[in-house]
Amino acid sequence: MAGTDEPSGVDQVFLSLERELAVFLRRARATSGELARAVHPELESAAYGLLVRLADAGRQRATDLAGYFGVGKATMSRQLRALEDLGLIAREPDPADGRAVLVRLTDEGHDRFSCVRNSRRAQYARQLASWDRREVAELARLLHRLNGEQDAEEGCGTPGKGERAGKGDGGGDGGNTGSAAND
Repeated sequence: MAGTDEPSGVDQVFLSLERELAVFLRRARATSGELARAVHPELESAAYGLLVRLADAGRQRATDLAGYFGVGKATMSRQLRALEDLGLIAREPDPADGRAVLVRLTDEGHDRFSCVRNSRRAQYARQLASWDRREVAELARLLHRLNGEQDAEEGCGTPGKGERAGKGDGGGDGGNTGSAAND
């Protein structure tokens, strides 16, 4: 392949996949910041994924959230504190274990997040309006399969971790707890 930086023997199908995923992820990271600011002007883009998870899975322990996103307790604590300071989440005692605390969306957090999520879904519908619904379903199926295989390869034993792919709420991007692919 003269004139390219690609080594000979590179499978062009996988090279094309890699390029398209890179574009998708770059756009997803950029959009994540926009989504976060739409929820609250001071919300960090990395914390948007926490709102997705709490909206979909309900109340969670901070340690479970940290495990789900693959981040440390200190990172999770900092992000939860910021969300709490913005009035988007609240902490409450775990009725099953008085020593533990559960994190949940506040009414304001739920309302703000739902508004942004509904707007985002309407945007998807507009962008894919020319697609046949079977094509949209096939894209969702293939992304679900890709996410599931990545979870399996990573040895994800975290309960519910594979759920994200089926809901169109892919995981973070290398340590961040959120990306636009999350919603």
